[in-house]
Amino acid sequence: MKVLIIGVLAAMAATIAPAAGQGQSSQPAGAPAPKVRSLRSKAEQQALQAVLHATTNEARILAADDFVTKFPKSDFRGLALWAEAQAYQQKNDYVNMVVYAERVLESDPDDATKAQTMAMLALAIAQHTGEFDLDREEKLGRVEKYADGALDILKTLPKPNASVSDEEWNSFKGQMAADAHDALGMDAMIRKNVDGAIKEFKTSIDATKAPSPSTEMRLAAAYNQAGKYDDALALCDKALNAPNLNPQIQRVALAERSRAMGGKGAGPKAGAPAAAAPAAAAAPAPAPKP
Repeated sequence: MKVLIIGVLAAMAATIAPAAGQGQSSQPAGAPAPKVRSLRSKAEQQALQAVLHATTNEARILAADDFVTKFPKSDFRGLALWAEAQAYQQKNDYVNMVVYAERVLESDPDDATKAQTMAMLALAIAQHTGEFDLDREEKLGRVEKYADGALDILKTLPKPNASVSDEEWNSFKGQMAADAHDALGMDAMIRKNVDGAIKEFKTSIDATKAPSPSTEMRLAAAYNQAGKYDDALALCDKALNAPNLNPQIQRVALAERSRAMGGKGAGPKAGAPAAAAPAAAAAPAPAPKP
Protein backbone atom coordinates (compact mmCIF):
# COMPACT_ATOMS: atom_id res chain seq x y z
CA MET A 1 0.00 0.00 0.00
CA LYS A 2 2.91 2.39 0.65
CA VAL A 3 3.94 2.07 -3.01
CA LEU A 4 0.39 2.80 -4.18
CA ILE A 5 0.08 5.93 -2.04
CA ILE A 6 3.48 7.25 -3.11
CA GLY A 7 2.62 6.49 -6.72
CA VAL A 8 -0.69 8.34 -6.61
CA LEU A 9 0.79 11.40 -4.94
CA ALA A 10 3.79 11.35 -7.27
CA ALA A 11 1.43 11.32 -10.25
CA MET A 12 -0.27 14.40 -8.88
CA ALA A 13 3.02 16.28 -8.83
CA ALA A 14 4.53 14.83 -12.00
CA THR A 15 1.73 15.94 -14.27
CA ILE A 16 1.63 19.58 -13.23
CA ALA A 17 3.54 21.80 -15.60
CA PRO A 18 5.49 24.74 -14.15
CA ALA A 19 3.21 27.73 -13.63
CA ALA A 20 0.40 26.10 -15.58
CA GLY A 21 -1.59 23.92 -13.17
CA GLN A 22 -2.18 21.31 -15.85
CA GLY A 23 -3.40 17.86 -14.92
CA GLN A 24 -5.97 18.94 -12.34
CA SER A 25 -9.26 17.07 -12.35
CA SER A 26 -12.68 18.66 -12.47
CA GLN A 27 -14.55 18.92 -9.19
CA PRO A 28 -17.99 17.41 -8.62
CA ALA A 29 -20.84 19.70 -9.61
CA GLY A 30 -21.35 22.43 -7.05
CA ALA A 31 -18.01 21.87 -5.31
CA PRO A 32 -15.68 24.85 -4.88
CA ALA A 33 -12.82 25.03 -7.35
CA PRO A 34 -9.55 23.71 -5.91
CA LYS A 35 -6.50 25.88 -5.52
CA VAL A 36 -4.40 25.66 -8.67
CA ARG A 37 -1.00 24.34 -7.65
CA SER A 38 2.04 24.68 -9.83
CA LEU A 39 5.72 23.89 -9.85
CA ARG A 40 7.54 27.10 -10.60
CA SER A 41 10.74 25.65 -12.05
CA LYS A 42 12.31 22.49 -13.35
CA ALA A 43 14.55 22.45 -10.28
CA GLU A 44 11.54 22.47 -7.98
CA GLN A 45 9.92 19.63 -9.91
CA GLN A 46 13.10 17.53 -9.81
CA ALA A 47 13.53 18.16 -6.09
CA LEU A 48 9.97 17.03 -5.41
CA GLN A 49 10.40 13.92 -7.51
CA ALA A 50 13.55 13.13 -5.50
CA VAL A 51 11.41 13.16 -2.35
CA LEU A 52 8.66 10.95 -3.73
CA HIS A 53 10.95 8.46 -5.47
CA ALA A 54 13.52 8.05 -2.68
CA THR A 55 14.20 4.36 -2.06
CA THR A 56 14.98 4.50 1.67
CA ASN A 57 13.43 6.31 4.60
CA GLU A 58 16.69 8.12 5.33
CA ALA A 59 16.97 9.31 1.72
CA ARG A 60 13.36 10.53 1.75
CA ILE A 61 13.90 12.48 4.97
CA LEU A 62 17.02 14.17 3.59
CA ALA A 63 15.32 14.95 0.26
CA ALA A 64 12.26 16.39 2.00
CA ASP A 65 14.39 18.59 4.25
CA ASP A 66 16.28 19.77 1.18
CA PHE A 67 13.04 20.53 -0.67
CA VAL A 68 11.39 22.60 2.07
CA THR A 69 14.65 24.49 2.65
CA LYS A 70 15.14 25.38 -1.02
CA PHE A 71 11.47 25.95 -1.84
CA PRO A 72 9.82 27.19 1.38
CA LYS A 73 6.87 28.74 -0.46
CA SER A 74 6.23 25.82 -2.80
CA ASP A 75 2.63 24.77 -3.40
CA PHE A 76 3.89 21.24 -2.71
CA ARG A 77 5.56 21.93 0.63
CA GLY A 78 2.80 19.91 2.33
CA LEU A 79 3.37 16.93 0.05
CA ALA A 80 7.10 16.90 0.82
CA LEU A 81 6.42 17.15 4.55
CA TRP A 82 3.88 14.31 4.28
CA ALA A 83 6.53 12.12 2.64
CA GLU A 84 8.89 12.93 5.51
CA ALA A 85 6.24 12.11 8.11
CA GLN A 86 5.54 8.84 6.33
CA ALA A 87 9.26 7.98 6.39
CA TYR A 88 9.38 8.56 10.14
CA GLN A 89 6.30 6.35 10.50
CA GLN A 90 8.12 3.58 8.64
CA LYS A 91 11.04 4.02 11.06
CA ASN A 92 8.64 3.65 14.03
CA ASP A 93 9.61 7.17 15.14
CA TYR A 94 6.24 8.26 16.52
CA VAL A 95 7.36 11.63 17.88
CA ASN A 96 8.87 12.88 14.63
CA MET A 97 6.01 11.41 12.61
CA VAL A 98 3.53 13.52 14.59
CA VAL A 99 5.72 16.63 14.37
CA TYR A 100 6.03 16.47 10.59
CA ALA A 101 2.43 15.37 10.01
CA GLU A 102 1.18 18.38 11.95
CA ARG A 103 3.51 20.59 9.91
CA VAL A 104 1.75 19.21 6.82
CA LEU A 105 -1.61 20.43 8.10
CA GLU A 106 -0.14 23.88 8.76
CA SER A 107 1.17 24.15 5.19
CA ASP A 108 -2.11 24.45 3.24
CA PRO A 109 -1.80 21.02 1.56
CA ASP A 110 -4.01 19.72 -1.24
CA ASP A 111 -7.03 17.74 -0.05
CA ALA A 112 -5.58 14.31 -0.87
CA THR A 113 -2.44 15.02 1.15
CA LYS A 114 -4.52 16.54 3.95
CA ALA A 115 -6.82 13.51 4.18
CA GLN A 116 -3.90 11.08 4.10
CA THR A 117 -2.14 13.02 6.86
CA MET A 118 -5.24 13.18 9.03
CA ALA A 119 -5.82 9.44 8.68
CA MET A 120 -2.15 8.79 9.52
CA LEU A 121 -2.33 10.97 12.63
CA ALA A 122 -5.62 9.51 13.82
CA LEU A 123 -4.35 5.94 13.58
CA ALA A 124 -0.95 6.64 15.16
CA ILE A 125 -2.35 8.63 18.08
CA ALA A 126 -4.98 5.95 18.74
CA GLN A 127 -2.25 3.31 18.81
CA HIS A 128 -0.35 5.38 21.38
CA THR A 129 -3.27 6.06 23.71
CA GLY A 130 -3.96 3.94 26.78
CA GLU A 131 -7.09 3.63 28.87
CA PHE A 132 -5.42 5.17 31.93
CA ASP A 133 -3.30 7.86 30.24
CA LEU A 134 -3.61 11.15 32.12
CA ASP A 135 -4.02 12.96 28.77
CA ARG A 136 -6.38 10.32 27.38
CA GLU A 137 -9.23 12.71 26.58
CA GLU A 138 -6.94 15.15 24.79
CA LYS A 139 -5.51 12.32 22.68
CA LEU A 140 -8.91 10.82 21.89
CA GLY A 141 -10.21 14.24 20.94
CA ARG A 142 -7.41 14.53 18.39
CA VAL A 143 -8.11 11.00 17.10
CA GLU A 144 -11.76 11.87 16.51
CA LYS A 145 -10.97 15.26 14.95
CA TYR A 146 -8.43 13.84 12.51
CA ALA A 147 -10.39 10.69 11.62
CA ASP A 148 -13.63 12.58 11.06
CA GLY A 149 -11.76 15.23 9.08
CA ALA A 150 -10.24 12.65 6.76
CA LEU A 151 -13.57 10.91 6.19
CA ASP A 152 -15.27 14.23 5.46
CA ILE A 153 -12.69 15.10 2.78
CA LEU A 154 -13.02 11.66 1.20
CA LYS A 155 -16.73 12.18 0.56
CA THR A 156 -16.00 14.59 -2.31
CA LEU A 157 -12.35 13.98 -3.15
CA PRO A 158 -11.95 13.76 -6.94
CA LYS A 159 -9.26 11.96 -8.91
CA PRO A 160 -6.27 14.26 -9.40
CA ASN A 161 -5.77 13.44 -13.08
CA ALA A 162 -6.36 10.82 -15.76
CA SER A 163 -2.99 9.14 -15.17
CA VAL A 164 -4.39 7.63 -11.95
CA SER A 165 -6.68 4.70 -12.74
CA ASP A 166 -10.07 4.27 -11.09
CA GLU A 167 -8.78 1.14 -9.36
CA GLU A 168 -5.74 2.96 -7.95
CA TRP A 169 -7.84 5.90 -6.81
CA ASN A 170 -10.47 3.74 -5.13
CA SER A 171 -7.74 1.73 -3.38
CA PHE A 172 -6.05 4.96 -2.29
CA LYS A 173 -9.26 6.36 -0.81
CA GLY A 174 -10.24 3.00 0.65
CA GLN A 175 -6.98 2.73 2.58
CA MET A 176 -7.44 6.21 4.03
CA ALA A 177 -11.01 5.36 5.06
CA ALA A 178 -9.84 2.07 6.57
CA ASP A 179 -7.21 3.82 8.68
CA ALA A 180 -9.68 6.44 9.88
CA HIS A 181 -12.30 3.87 10.89
CA ASP A 182 -9.62 1.69 12.51
CA ALA A 183 -8.62 4.68 14.65
CA LEU A 184 -12.24 5.35 15.60
CA GLY A 185 -12.62 1.69 16.53
CA MET A 186 -9.66 1.90 18.92
CA ASP A 187 -11.12 5.14 20.29
CA ALA A 188 -14.41 3.35 20.99
CA MET A 189 -12.64 0.42 22.67
CA ILE A 190 -10.79 2.76 25.02
CA ARG A 191 -14.11 4.41 25.85
CA LYS A 192 -15.62 0.96 26.60
CA ASN A 193 -18.05 1.33 23.69
CA VAL A 194 -17.67 -2.21 22.41
CA ASP A 195 -20.61 -2.11 20.00
CA GLY A 196 -19.28 1.12 18.49
CA ALA A 197 -15.82 -0.43 18.17
CA ILE A 198 -17.21 -3.47 16.36
CA LYS A 199 -19.01 -1.22 13.89
CA GLU A 200 -15.90 0.87 13.20
CA PHE A 201 -13.56 -2.12 12.81
CA LYS A 202 -15.98 -3.83 10.44
CA THR A 203 -16.27 -0.64 8.40
CA SER A 204 -12.48 -0.40 8.27
CA ILE A 205 -12.18 -3.99 7.02
CA ASP A 206 -14.90 -3.48 4.41
CA ALA A 207 -13.25 -0.29 3.08
CA THR A 208 -10.30 -2.06 1.46
CA LYS A 209 -9.63 -5.22 -0.51
CA ALA A 210 -6.61 -5.94 1.69
CA PRO A 211 -7.71 -5.30 5.29
CA SER A 212 -5.05 -5.07 7.96
CA PRO A 213 -4.61 -8.26 10.01
CA SER A 214 -4.14 -5.97 13.01
CA THR A 215 -7.61 -4.52 12.47
CA GLU A 216 -9.07 -8.01 12.15
CA MET A 217 -7.50 -8.99 15.48
CA ARG A 218 -8.79 -5.83 17.12
CA LEU A 219 -12.23 -6.80 15.85
CA ALA A 220 -11.75 -10.30 17.28
CA ALA A 221 -10.90 -8.77 20.67
CA ALA A 222 -14.03 -6.60 20.49
CA TYR A 223 -16.14 -9.65 19.59
CA ASN A 224 -14.75 -11.46 22.61
CA GLN A 225 -15.61 -8.54 24.89
CA ALA A 226 -19.13 -8.53 23.45
CA GLY A 227 -19.50 -12.27 24.00
CA LYS A 228 -19.62 -12.97 20.26
CA TYR A 229 -17.20 -15.86 20.52
CA ASP A 230 -18.06 -17.59 17.24
CA ASP A 231 -17.35 -14.38 15.33
CA ALA A 232 -14.04 -14.00 17.16
CA LEU A 233 -13.10 -17.61 16.42
CA ALA A 234 -13.83 -17.18 12.72
CA LEU A 235 -11.46 -14.20 12.48
CA CYS A 236 -8.72 -15.92 14.50
CA ASP A 237 -8.92 -19.10 12.43
CA LYS A 238 -8.77 -17.05 9.24
CA ALA A 239 -5.62 -15.31 10.48
CA LEU A 240 -3.98 -18.51 11.68
CA ASN A 241 -4.59 -20.18 8.32
CA ALA A 242 -3.04 -17.32 6.35
CA PRO A 243 0.36 -17.96 4.74
CA ASN A 244 3.41 -16.08 5.99
CA LEU A 245 1.58 -14.85 9.08
CA ASN A 246 3.41 -12.17 11.01
CA PRO A 247 4.56 -13.67 14.36
CA GLN A 248 3.03 -10.81 16.33
CA ILE A 249 -0.34 -11.31 14.68
CA GLN A 250 -0.03 -15.05 15.28
CA ARG A 251 0.44 -14.49 19.02
CA VAL A 252 -2.58 -12.20 19.17
CA ALA A 253 -4.72 -14.61 17.15
CA LEU A 254 -3.80 -17.50 19.43
CA ALA A 255 -4.56 -15.43 22.54
CA GLU A 256 -7.91 -14.21 21.23
CA ARG A 257 -8.80 -17.71 20.07
CA SER A 258 -8.10 -18.99 23.57
CA ARG A 259 -10.34 -16.29 25.00
CA ALA A 260 -13.12 -17.20 22.59
CA MET A 261 -12.86 -20.90 23.37
CA GLY A 262 -12.90 -20.10 27.05
CA GLY A 263 -15.99 -17.99 26.59
CA LYS A 264 -17.71 -20.86 24.86
CA GLY A 265 -16.76 -23.16 27.74
CA ALA A 266 -14.38 -25.23 25.61
CA GLY A 267 -11.10 -24.00 27.04
CA PRO A 268 -9.85 -21.77 29.85
CA LYS A 269 -12.39 -20.31 32.23
CA ALA A 270 -14.68 -17.81 30.49
CA GLY A 271 -13.71 -14.20 31.03
CA ALA A 272 -10.06 -15.02 31.71
CA PRO A 273 -8.17 -13.57 28.74
CA ALA A 274 -4.52 -14.24 28.15
CA ALA A 275 -2.55 -11.55 29.94
CA ALA A 276 -0.70 -10.41 26.82
CA ALA A 277 -3.73 -10.26 24.54
CA PRO A 278 -4.94 -6.66 25.06
CA ALA A 279 -1.49 -5.11 24.61
CA ALA A 280 -0.71 -7.23 21.57
CA ALA A 281 -4.04 -6.49 19.98
CA ALA A 282 -3.42 -2.78 20.32
CA ALA A 283 -0.12 -2.94 18.48
CA PRO A 284 -0.15 -2.88 14.68
CA ALA A 285 1.82 -5.37 12.68
CA PRO A 286 4.88 -3.97 10.92
CA ALA A 287 4.01 -2.62 7.49
CA PRO A 288 4.47 -5.34 4.86
CA LYS A 289 7.20 -4.73 2.35
CA PRO A 290 5.87 -3.71 -1.08
